[in-house]
Amino acid sequence: MEGLHTRDGLLEKRSSGLLQLWKKKRCVLTEDGLRLHKCRSAGSDAQTAAFGSKAKELRFERMATVDCVEYKRGLVYFTVVMAPGKEIDFRCPQEGTSWNAEIALALVRYKNLQAVQTGKNRHLSSSSSHIGDGEEL
Repeated sequence: MEGLHTRDGLLEKRSSGLLQLWKKKRCVLTEDGLRLHKCRSAGSDAQTAAFGSKAKELRFERMATVDCVEYKRGLVYFTVVMAPGKEIDFRCPQEGTSWNAEIALALVRYKNLQAVQTGKNRHLSSSSSHIGDGEEL
């Protein structure tokens, strides 16, 4: 089930330029990460906002954490910290389910699945080295 779609909607991302403007992005949260599409229109929701086919992908494997949650004037501000230390700022409306919580939970789920898989692989490789030593599997 690679890339299963779990949430879709609008977020605002702070640009990295000198002015650091907030730009609307159509975001798709999957099991593997967050895809950010540029919005081409001023639509107020994900269904009416057209989006480009080219998406920037923030993969969970390179994500460290979601933090810096602040509530101001009906908006939730949060930061996605990538593994090399790059920080990406977002904001979304406070009402409804918060994107920061959705992304954080999906990241934890991803990291837990990776840890379980790593543990299984270690167990399999250590038990396969004992095959033929009279032990039952």
